[in-house]
Amino acid sequence: MFDYRLKVFDAVARRLSFTKAAEELCISQPAVTKHIKELEKQFRMQLFERKGNRVALTEGGLLILKHTGLLREITRQLEYEIHRLHDAHQGLLKLGASTTVAQYVLPPLLAKFHRVYHDVNLQMLTANTEQVEQALIGNKIELGIIEGDSKRKDIIYTPLADDDIVLVSGAKNPRAKKEEIRIEDLVAIPLLLREPGSGTLEVITHALKNSELRIADLAVEMYLGSSEAIKSYLLHSQCMAFISRHAIMHEVANGLLKVVTIRKFSIRRRFFFITLEGQIGGLPELFMRFAPDHYSELLPAPF
Repeated sequence: MFDYRLKVFDAVARRLSFTKAAEELCISQPAVTKHIKELEKQFRMQLFERKGNRVALTEGGLLILKHTGLLREITRQLEYEIHRLHDAHQGLLKLGASTTVAQYVLPPLLAKFHRVYHDVNLQMLTANTEQVEQALIGNKIELGIIEGDSKRKDIIYTPLADDDIVLVSGAKNPRAKKEEIRIEDLVAIPLLLREPGSGTLEVITHALKNSELRIADLAVEMYLGSSEAIKSYLLHSQCMAFISRHAIMHEVANGLLKVVTIRKFSIRRRFFFITLEGQIGGLPELFMRFAPDHYSELLPAPF
C-alpha cells in the first residue's frame, strides 16, 4: 500500500545514489530515474540535485524524506492490523537457508516476522547452498534463501538483497599491518576458505577468475565449514579469509578482526529466494514480501 514511487525515493534518499537504490530494489537505474521524475512532476519541484558525481537532497526532498519513514511505518501497522482482523495467516512455513544467511541475516528477520505474524510457525533447515537447493527440489522445504551464483533451470531465483564479502585478518596479525594490498599479493598470503558446495566459495572463485586468479594459485591453508570456525581460526593464526560483512561486524567493532582492503577489487554477491515453478503463494509469498522491507534495517554499518 506504500506508494512504490515513494519507496524508490526513500531508497535513493537514504543511499544518496541512484545506482545503489536500483541494486537495493532490484530494478534498473533508468526505472529509478523514471519514478523520481514522476514524483518531481507530481510535486512540481526538484527532489535531488547533482554536485559533480554526488547526489544531494533539495529542501523539498528533505521534506518528503521526513514523511516517508512515517508512511512506511503506518503502512506496516495497517497491514498487521488487517491481517489480525481477518486472521488470514497461520500454519507452518518450512524454510531452508545457506549457512551465512541462517546465522547472520535470518534470525533478526524471523524475530520481526514472528512478532507480526505470530500464528505462523517457522521451521528452518540450515545447510550450504547446494544442499538447500536439493532440499527444495525434494520438497523438504517450501522456500529457500541462499547466497551464490548458482542458477539451476528447475529453480526460480528471486533477488532479496546484496552482500559484500571482505578480506579479513586477526587484528594482531603482522600481515595485516598494511591498510591496503594488491590483488597479486594474495598468492603469498595463507588463506582460509569455505568448503566446496558453499555459496561463499562459489562467489569468491568467480570474482578471482575475473581478476585472472584461480583458487589453485592461492596458498589455501584449510577449508572450513562455517564462518564461525574461520573467525576462530583467524584469531590464532596469520591467515586471512574472505567472509561476509554480516558475519564479522561485532568482531571488527570489538577490535578482534580487521578488514584488509584490496586495491581495485571487491566481491559483491546477492542473496536469493529460491522457489519451484508454480509454488509461490501462501506463507512463502508472505515472507518474500515481508523480508526485503525489513532487511535494510539490519545492514551492517560501514567499517
